[in-house]
Amino acid sequence: MSNPFKTVTSDAKTLWHLAVRRAKGKTHAERLENFYSGQAGDYDDFRRRMLHSRQEMIQSIPVPEGGVWVDLGAGTGENAEHIGEPISKLSKMYLIDLSDSLLEQAQRRIDANGWSNVTPVCYDATQFVPEEGAADVVTFSYSLTMIPDWFRAIDHAWKLLRPGGTIGVVDFYVSRKHPDENFSKHGWGTRTFWQPWFASDNVFLSPDHLPYLQNKFETVSLSERRGKIPYLPFVRAPHYLFIGKKPASDASTDEA
Repeated sequence: MSNPFKTVTSDAKTLWHLAVRRAKGKTHAERLENFYSGQAGDYDDFRRRMLHSRQEMIQSIPVPEGGVWVDLGAGTGENAEHIGEPISKLSKMYLIDLSDSLLEQAQRRIDANGWSNVTPVCYDATQFVPEEGAADVVTFSYSLTMIPDWFRAIDHAWKLLRPGGTIGVVDFYVSRKHPDENFSKHGWGTRTFWQPWFASDNVFLSPDHLPYLQNKFETVSLSERRGKIPYLPFVRAPHYLFIGKKPASDASTDEA
């Protein structure tokens, strides 16, 4: 049984980092580490109630036998647990993040589960290349909004994926003012409230994630949703869940 006092204390610590303490550093990596180093141990419990649809995104992707899975912006590695027993089918899973503190938690999770095929790597998501040279699955779980050059991260995922490979993305977003008819349309209040609210923690919501993803990849599934935010009972933040495929044989597979 969970300890309510421990939960509240842990939440207070996390909220202090989110709402009061500003991340410092000259580089993106320094700012990430400065932001997460004091809350890494409390990271999972709080964000489990805030980062919706992560497990669904991970479990909707078929695990390729002998395949390579690259999780970009992996944090503490919880996505590996969401895969469940099928993770043993992978030849390798790489957990990529720029925060050593979060990756230390990931290593503890790896040790606790006895995963010999899962490796945490401190590296830039726009530059990491596995030793195998390519991947069968690339995922971003609430990480694109924290990558300054998110478009380069998506382009890099395209390059990493083998033809026919799968990309999975779940993240916060806001719609364009005038989205295409196949996308949800957010009102003025949603578009103007959530962007600055998240930006205070260097989480930058974009109306261009989904159009860019759909331009690069074949859409397997797309769902646009809203989810609860801890301690904000009357509001719901918008997020999306996207599963796409790199064409198995297409001239565009050679494009960056």
